[in-house]
Amino acid sequence: MDLLTHTLTGLAMSRAGLKRWCPQATWVLVLAANAPDIDILTAAGGAASYLHYHRHITHAFFLIPALAALPVLLLRLRFGRALNFKLSYLVSLLGVASHPLLDWTNIYGVRALLPFSSQWIRLDMTNVIDLWIWAVLILAGAGSVLARLVSTEIGARPGSGRGLAVFALLFLAVYESGRYVVHQRAVAVLEARLHNGLTAVRVAALPGPLNPFRWRGLVDAGPFYVIHDVNLMNEFDPGDGRILYKPEPDPAQAAAQQAALRTEAFRVFIRFSQYPLWRFAPTDNPEGGMRVEAMDLRFGAPPNPRFVATAIVTAGGRVVRSWFRF
Repeated sequence: MDLLTHTLTGLAMSRAGLKRWCPQATWVLVLAANAPDIDILTAAGGAASYLHYHRHITHAFFLIPALAALPVLLLRLRFGRALNFKLSYLVSLLGVASHPLLDWTNIYGVRALLPFSSQWIRLDMTNVIDLWIWAVLILAGAGSVLARLVSTEIGARPGSGRGLAVFALLFLAVYESGRYVVHQRAVAVLEARLHNGLTAVRVAALPGPLNPFRWRGLVDAGPFYVIHDVNLMNEFDPGDGRILYKPEPDPAQAAAQQAALRTEAFRVFIRFSQYPLWRFAPTDNPEGGMRVEAMDLRFGAPPNPRFVATAIVTAGGRVVRSWFRF
């Protein structure tokens, strides 16, 4: 998930009761809930470096105990012995654990089993930014602040915001559970149909921006992909899908593809991509060259792909330039 979601989740956990464990729980949880994203430092090495290391070892379950110590050690410098190390560390463990669990629910996924397995795991239930989760967490946070301001104005004892925080966390649990059930239904609809006469090799149901009953169906039928608009409130018509044929490279394209795959940008991208689609186009610069592209259809399709690796290859098979862009 995004920075705001993790931060507000940590804040809600604190107000829901964990700040009773230690006075500095809010600071601990906000830092802990974002600690795994320390991998953002790898962006200094470029987009391909960030793609490789983002949601890498810092999001692994086995590293949670080590990461949980970082916020506590930092805050110990600020608060000294006033910070109860044992209780703060326990709170930090919960905050750090919330991060990969939330990331697991969305379409990007995590490599939570590192270093034992580099497999990406994902539930495809939510987008990286989920507007419903944003709305409820922001409401809980802003509502608590507003209630305190009103209490101050009328001279009443300010509330703790615990009720709103508990509501937000309960909503998060119920919402994710509901999305899991609806997602499974969308997957079943896609798997039960023939697509242009072929059965699906594998399918993905990717969440829409707002309507929890509307999904972007992605079907791998072997020689082609099919993209569907799946609305579980309506009858599904498998004939309405958009077909994207997988190219069968000619010898020149195949040679350019192999050259591209030897570059760092493509090696990283292919390890990440779950539904890659290749495209080849001749280019005049260099003369007789080939532009090779690979895109991940989970995040967009032609003409508006969003995760794309590109290489410019000469007629002789030399890569002039290769790069990855979000």
